[in-house]
Amino acid sequence: MDGLATFLADIGQWAWIAWLVLIALFLVIEMLTLDFTFLMLAFGGLVGLVAGLLGLPWWAQLIVAAVAAAMFIFFLRPPLLHRLRRGEDPAKSNVDALMGLRGTALLDITQITGQVKLSNGDIWTARSVDGAPIITGTRIAVVDISGATAIVRPVTE
Repeated sequence: MDGLATFLADIGQWAWIAWLVLIALFLVIEMLTLDFTFLMLAFGGLVGLVAGLLGLPWWAQLIVAAVAAAMFIFFLRPPLLHRLRRGEDPAKSNVDALMGLRGTALLDITQITGQVKLSNGDIWTARSVDGAPIITGTRIAVVDISGATAIVRPVTE
């Protein structure tokens, strides 16, 4: 039993090194993920380090660090993510920008083949969404994209 008490006392004496290693590890992982989760865990580890420097036993340091990390994750991380994403471009791009885009059938469109010219000037191979034929000149709207083929439906305007 005396060996266990010595071991636990040694853990408490050198806990600050463990906190520094954990903080550094969390910061490295945060640099790879860029999601603020590991940054919040590093902040929790910093609070645990401060608790250890104030003389709390190692088990209390763990509890304080865990509670602080949870508080940071739930209360600090969401507003940080919101501020980070505030400057994003709201314009749709790539396939998302094609959804609902209007155009005209250049060739008859069936479930197997067809061709459309979209309002953005792109020409796509096309298929009918429900298998019903769409004749040349009909106004269409893009419903989905499957590979390099636009899945379209006729538009009645």
